[in-house]
Amino acid sequence: MAFSSKPSSPRLAPLEHSPRILSSDTITAVDLLTSEKKETTEGNNLAIETATEHQLTTQANLDNLAKAYIQQSLSFSTRKLYASDFRTFSQWCSSLGLIALPATPNTLARFLAAQAVQGIKPSTLIRRLAAIRTAHETQGHPNPTQHKGIKAVLKGIKREKGAAQGKKAPATAERVERMIAGCSETITGLRDKALLLLGFAGAFRRSELVALTINDIERTSEGIKITIRKSKTDQEGKGQVIAIINGTRFRVVDTLYAWLNAANIKEGHLFRPIKKGGQIQPRGLTDRSVANIVKHYANKAGLTAEDFSGHSLRAGFITSGARAGADLFKLMEVSRHKKPETIIGYVRESKLFENHAGEKFL
Repeated sequence: MAFSSKPSSPRLAPLEHSPRILSSDTITAVDLLTSEKKETTEGNNLAIETATEHQLTTQANLDNLAKAYIQQSLSFSTRKLYASDFRTFSQWCSSLGLIALPATPNTLARFLAAQAVQGIKPSTLIRRLAAIRTAHETQGHPNPTQHKGIKAVLKGIKREKGAAQGKKAPATAERVERMIAGCSETITGLRDKALLLLGFAGAFRRSELVALTINDIERTSEGIKITIRKSKTDQEGKGQVIAIINGTRFRVVDTLYAWLNAANIKEGHLFRPIKKGGQIQPRGLTDRSVANIVKHYANKAGLTAEDFSGHSLRAGFITSGARAGADLFKLMEVSRHKKPETIIGYVRESKLFENHAGEKFL
């Protein structure tokens, strides 16, 4: 197999008057993809805002500021995944004596084939291609992932393996009810119950849930308004506001404030780690903690823990809303999906057996 090495898109030009910005000894693809330390938006903003006039005329400091901006172009969780994916590609290339950066279309096609043989899912391969693309574009190299041959290889893998993504089980209202029944009256139990209910009622992504602070909630006579300052579909941080009603079944708002009052949280993160002995930490939970909590209470409820993840709360709200006949656009208002197609998929799946075509004769 030999693909033409002619790039399918023009080579990216380096930034004018800043030849070192994309050079290997300053800001590289590795800088963007392999930052293992989680930088906060506030920290990067501080570095940018406090730059002195002298620093803005020093090339090394300008490089650091540019790096801070580049790192903010992707969320930490995305950078972490891309780092792992690019490392996988780079190590595979090294094992065969091939060059990972810049990579040729031939190298990339062989990598995809090798991964497919190992049973890697098409959805994972698509993400790994995104990581490789980002690495090349950051360095000013032609993007090999856009080569027609690569698209053909990926299409063939999808046809053979199937492109359907394995979905985690939704934590529907009935399942959430069983899960919170397992929450104790301890401080940890209060936190977990509040997290499960708020995550469900707001159709939150786990990264959004752990990022919430006291300043993001506003109590009203009808419930609370929550400002989501940054999300997967709002990387620029324009912010979105959703409403959470208390409800008569779950008393979501009451449960949240029961936790906040018991933990004496008046500022900072809503959900925090708790040490043995009940000592509440000032930092927020990680998104992995949300997944672990969901799995823990799914197991206590007699459900199969492996079927659930942090996304189950979000999927559960949408599925429950669809079953209850909630308006499509009101569902989107809470879930913040930009396209109705995703929501329609949940609605269709939740009503597969409703008014079935064979109902009257099978």
